[in-house]
Amino acid sequence: MLVQVALPVPLYRVFDYRIPADVNAFSSGSIPKVGCRVEVPFGRQTLIGIVINHIASADSSVPSNKLKAIKRCLDDEPILNEKMLTLAHWLARYYHYPLGDVLSVMLPSLVRQGKPLDLLITHWRVLPQVTDDAFRANAKKQKQQFDMLKLHGERGASEDVLLLEGMQRSFLKTLEDKGLIERYIQKRSAPTPVSLAKMPLDLNEEQQQAVDAIIAAHEAEKYSGFLLNGITGSGKTEVYLQAMQAVLETGKQVLILVPEIGLTPQTRARFASRFAAQIVLLHSGMTNTYRLQGWQDCRTGHAQIIIGTRSSILYPFANLGLIVVDEAHDSSYKQQDTLRYHAADVALYRGLQDQIPVLLGTATPTLEHLKLVDDGKLIEYQLRTRPGNAKPAPMQLIDARLQTTHQQTQDDGARYDTGLTDKLIGAIKQTLEAGDQVLIFLNRRGYAPVLLCEACGWQADCPRCDAHLTVHYSSQNKQNAYLKCHHCDWQAYIPAVCPDCGSQNLDAKGMGTTRLSENLHAIFANPQTSKQTYPIIQIDRDTTRRKDSWENIYQRINEGKPAILVGTQMVAKGHHFPNVTLVCLPNADRGFLSADFRSPEHTAQLMIQVAGRAGRGDKAGRVLIQTLQPENELLLKLVKDGYLSFARSLLQERKMMGLPPFSHAALIRCEGKTLAATTQALKDAIAGLPASHNLAILGPIDAPMSKKNSRYHSQLLLLAKNRPQLHQVLNQWWPSVLLMPSAKYLKLTLDIDPVGW
Repeated sequence: MLVQVALPVPLYRVFDYRIPADVNAFSSGSIPKVGCRVEVPFGRQTLIGIVINHIASADSSVPSNKLKAIKRCLDDEPILNEKMLTLAHWLARYYHYPLGDVLSVMLPSLVRQGKPLDLLITHWRVLPQVTDDAFRANAKKQKQQFDMLKLHGERGASEDVLLLEGMQRSFLKTLEDKGLIERYIQKRSAPTPVSLAKMPLDLNEEQQQAVDAIIAAHEAEKYSGFLLNGITGSGKTEVYLQAMQAVLETGKQVLILVPEIGLTPQTRARFASRFAAQIVLLHSGMTNTYRLQGWQDCRTGHAQIIIGTRSSILYPFANLGLIVVDEAHDSSYKQQDTLRYHAADVALYRGLQDQIPVLLGTATPTLEHLKLVDDGKLIEYQLRTRPGNAKPAPMQLIDARLQTTHQQTQDDGARYDTGLTDKLIGAIKQTLEAGDQVLIFLNRRGYAPVLLCEACGWQADCPRCDAHLTVHYSSQNKQNAYLKCHHCDWQAYIPAVCPDCGSQNLDAKGMGTTRLSENLHAIFANPQTSKQTYPIIQIDRDTTRRKDSWENIYQRINEGKPAILVGTQMVAKGHHFPNVTLVCLPNADRGFLSADFRSPEHTAQLMIQVAGRAGRGDKAGRVLIQTLQPENELLLKLVKDGYLSFARSLLQERKMMGLPPFSHAALIRCEGKTLAATTQALKDAIAGLPASHNLAILGPIDAPMSKKNSRYHSQLLLLAKNRPQLHQVLNQWWPSVLLMPSAKYLKLTLDIDPVGW
């Protein structure tokens, strides 16, 4: 008897190993079972792999005298059951990725390293005898952190969850030293049945139809894919909650996927306020120990509600009953390296595998999901009204060509352009004076996207990428000024003079969120120029880098005081700002002018999501879009007819052009030290295609960013009319491509169903 082991190596095969003569040396005292981890010799190193199969010695292609023995079996029982191994085989087959590497992606890092599965996590809780009188009047920060822990009740919470919510280890230690809180190791006992912590809300007719259909599919124990197509603020979350209730009451688990880490704490709070249940958060920001514990909780059934980002869809579940993919249109569900899977597609596969309902919720469905509805593979339920009959915020175009751009005066008397029209400034002022909040969306962080010499035209470019360096600084603190590449993170000081001509006329061109915030500060927050001042709250990756920063910003916004929020796409996804009644988009043209054929779709989705932040409370909202191309047909259709009509129009264009979702794509990327080498390798790959392939070929061409991080990138696109045809060609062709002589020393990757090229 031999065992076949999948190892984390980039080879499209499994490896045969013999069992030691003294099998009793294993802790189980028996042959390693399929799904267990084993430690094996591989060349000069020792690797940890997963047992995939048992075979007879006669069935091995390796001579018996060359077979090596397993060193150690790490598990008495399989850590991956048959269903998870089936999922791994499907992922490897569909995405044409080595099985061992697929399993490596599916497992937490500590499991891959061979650590035991029963690692314990530190929890913190408030001691019962402690009262608020224990704090001095000046210990406000300690009292705030204490109150945050107190909200978790008698059991407290794990350290990772507390850190995610903004608590700091130093304060936990201080409060422990003062005898106010204690740390403990929580014993893993069976969870109590889920109960309601708060009564459900009344549903309207559209919501009720969707909930009834999901519950019916759950009760029938059969797979159904649902597209919950609801305008922003239409109550999609309430549909999730009431569908979940029926599933949780039967003792099954529910998985909720969210697109970004920033959404997990508020999503947890929303579900925790409805259900008394074991809720587990899963995302890359957690420590390795916590992720291992979360993986175990999912596998053993201890976790009842699981909220996670895309990698959570690859976790094992004891008794999964429902999968919810929130903001299902979001491109962050697509993994862009290693195993290039799409979490929404894998969710549908797992629903079919487990015979459970899968719910894709969005206000802006992708064209792929609309095509699945048309093909009868998804059942669509539309939510077209907001609770209380609140109306969606109407969108209005401002023609920037006909409007005067607002000018400000610097300290030295020089005038500068704020990038905002007087009409937009007037609307912002009117909203603030009414006591409401304004959200201004600019999807470009930093101070300015380009540093330009006005004498000779020199631009500050990244030495490692085909990209301009972004200017980062604040006029209040120019000592910390620097240039940064947002693709490879290369940084440099801002030069005092032009490196080419020596001129001092260096100017930061364009506008990022920092510059926009400063311009708004000069207009609305400067007591020298404004009788009434308003806070400017900047929300982007630069201002939310610290662990507690996003929570602090969220708290400031929810105080409800008049303020201007300036943010990137971070503010567009799933946030509820009830006091925002005006949303402004000062730069709406960029996305409609991109060479990427998907860009209009993604731009429209982002615009609708941002627009949906307006008027979510009791007050009506409105959206102002500043544009230099008000006659753009796509923009006009989006504003006048709404997203669904816009998407249907794009879908018809895609059909005429034979582009996805009416064809199926595979993108081959090649990375190397020279562009000539990468291009030649892809030419050789085309020459190796079977003569009867019947595929459309685009390339080889330079990648959209041909140079990144000092490496050169070329790409090749294959399009097929039907999916089986594409995969049939790839099965034969792709392994041979990796073995080409010209591919040596190059990195070749295959992306099935790419989201852009």
